[in-house]
Amino acid sequence: MPARSKATPDPSAPGSPRQKLAIVAAVAANGVIGADGGLPWRLADDLRHFRALTLGHAVIMGRRTRESLAGPLAGRQNIVVSSRPDYRPSGTEVAASLEEALARVSLPPPAFCIGGAVLYRDAIERADTMHLTEIDREFPGDVRFPPFDRGAWLEVRREDRRSNEGFGYAFVTYERRSPARG
Repeated sequence: MPARSKATPDPSAPGSPRQKLAIVAAVAANGVIGADGGLPWRLADDLRHFRALTLGHAVIMGRRTRESLAGPLAGRQNIVVSSRPDYRPSGTEVAASLEEALARVSLPPPAFCIGGAVLYRDAIERADTMHLTEIDREFPGDVRFPPFDRGAWLEVRREDRRSNEGFGYAFVTYERRSPARG
């Protein structure tokens, strides 16, 4: 492999213009991802999976997602996308847009978009990978994962599981079939 010149930035380097972006979300069969500022289910296995994926990486989230957490996620660079210039949560960097958040990333790729719905909508066009916990049950809720073109994504991994409550779910990894925009 030829050496990369200083004029040609490494697209996978932290803070690069083409920072690698992954989406991580748990999605019910009816598209629900949230209810009343929290998750409508309790899947300890999914929380462990989320931690394993994101530890040591940047996590990019919307303001409401950050406010749903007890504090910043330990062992990760926490970046919140918010249009409120006065919003300064402890232990968290603030950016005005997804692109600005990606430019702030200082940890190894990929950066992870962890919600909410508006940020997921913006990230889907830009992401290279999606890690979805697909839950085989409908849940009531007020926040939904945005629709996306499944034909643009290739399922590369699936791990089926069953909850203590008896419903199925799967950890599914999708990779974009063609280069992402951005």
